[in-house]
Amino acid sequence: MTPQAATDHEFDLRLYVAGQTPKAARAFANLRKICEEHLAGRYRIEVIDLLEDPQLGRGDQILALPTLVRRLPQPIKKIIGDLSNTERVLVGLDLRSRREDPLG
Repeated sequence: MTPQAATDHEFDLRLYVAGQTPKAARAFANLRKICEEHLAGRYRIEVIDLLEDPQLGRGDQILALPTLVRRLPQPIKKIIGDLSNTERVLVGLDLRSRREDPLG
């Protein structure tokens, strides 16, 4: 899927965390900011706390936390970390290609 094609879809995102840690809060805040700037009105975020229900991470094969899983549009994509590197998140969500110049 090209970055342009990805922008035409609704995004179904799951953010897996382990408790309400500073890193989990940072990941959620970074994700909301990115979504509002690049996907306004076209995204849904579900936060899943694996301390409350560890079995929920099995379906998406979660190995590290926090992890963002883009369930829709297909294919499924995963991004690990606090999502502070906006460029990496945009590439990971197929909203920007790796070859694009971020300044232009």
